[in-house]
Amino acid sequence: MLWLFLGSLFLFLFLGVPVALSMLLSASFMLWKMDMFDAQLITENFVMGTNNFPLMAIPFFMLTGEIMKHGGISERIINFAMSMVGHIKGGLGYVVIISGLIFAGLSGSAVADTAALGAILIPMMVARKYDVARSTGLICAAGIISVVIPPSIPMIVYGITAGASITKLFMGGMVPGLLMVVGLWLVWKFLYRNEEQTVEPKKTAKERWVAFKAAFLPLLLPIIIIVGLRGGIFTPTEAGVVAAIYAAIISIILKGLTLDKIQEVFLGTIKTTAMVMFVAATAMISAFAVTVAQIPMELVEFIKGITDSPIILMFVIMIFLLLVGCVMDLIPAVLIFVPVLLPLLRAYNIDIAYFGIMMVINLSIGLITPPVGTVLYVGSGIAKIGIGRLTKGIYPFLLVYAAILILLMLFPEIVIVPMNWLS
Repeated sequence: MLWLFLGSLFLFLFLGVPVALSMLLSASFMLWKMDMFDAQLITENFVMGTNNFPLMAIPFFMLTGEIMKHGGISERIINFAMSMVGHIKGGLGYVVIISGLIFAGLSGSAVADTAALGAILIPMMVARKYDVARSTGLICAAGIISVVIPPSIPMIVYGITAGASITKLFMGGMVPGLLMVVGLWLVWKFLYRNEEQTVEPKKTAKERWVAFKAAFLPLLLPIIIIVGLRGGIFTPTEAGVVAAIYAAIISIILKGLTLDKIQEVFLGTIKTTAMVMFVAATAMISAFAVTVAQIPMELVEFIKGITDSPIILMFVIMIFLLLVGCVMDLIPAVLIFVPVLLPLLRAYNIDIAYFGIMMVINLSIGLITPPVGTVLYVGSGIAKIGIGRLTKGIYPFLLVYAAILILLMLFPEIVIVPMNWLS
């Protein structure tokens, strides 16, 4: 049944069927083969897929990202980063990395962050003779930090699907996210050690202070979220509400969010939320079919015949997920494969929160690899360059992310220690 499930799923994907419908069709096919197909059963599971309180965090963080984009917050953050490092050789690259880290703590959406960074910084980098493919590659690589640093939308989806603590996932994602920032910084410094670009004039202390004051209120949002979660002041779902309200208030205070933009903000939020929720609903049907077909137990028995080592198992799963990430978007991959892998993790005593962080980091790499990398296509569209050319510019950053993934597998304490700060 495992091969029937995977075969039918990837066949539908290969034929160009949307991911949500591919999951629905493959699950329906499996139920039909088991003589269990029932329209009422499918409908019940479809409704149950969205009837989950923690899922309410997703539209609120989506709303936060839309407010940030339309409310003028993005420009203030980028100006602040520019005032700090714009004068260094290759300085706009460091502006991308710092801005990417700050954006990650605001929206939790890789596509939204990449679009916001790219729209402002790609034209600036091209005007200053930076290599367009490499610059866009860096922006795409910085954009996916948002799926690791809290508040990460994929972490919320994983936590709901696996029954893991979302707060633990958020806390555990901080150090890997910072490692991604450091990795990008070192690679960019190496790439631009001998390059000559036009740099920004060095800002005075007064100019930096003005830029900091302009960005101060947006910069407080990630701190509010982390402190609130760490202190037990609010749940991840309530954190989404706090983030959206705070972003709206500061956008109004800063006079960036006007009445004519509110419709765009809510329309963008509705569209993206609807897509995520529809995938979540069809994934519940898929999870039901996988469970009744006993595919997880079949997989456990198959893997146990190969190895008894949790470390080797992790390497095998990570390689598999890297391949999956190349052909499937992050959230659908989480929703499809977590129910399949969960019994395997428990059989090998692997912490499901730790695995969740590793899975999200792994699949986030797929967002910047062809042929299905959504973030890659966003960057390509903004920079107006082909996917092949952009892939050449992004591969140094892919290598450093792969190295970080291996480091976290060999030394899981890097993730587990911060994750357990709550206990």
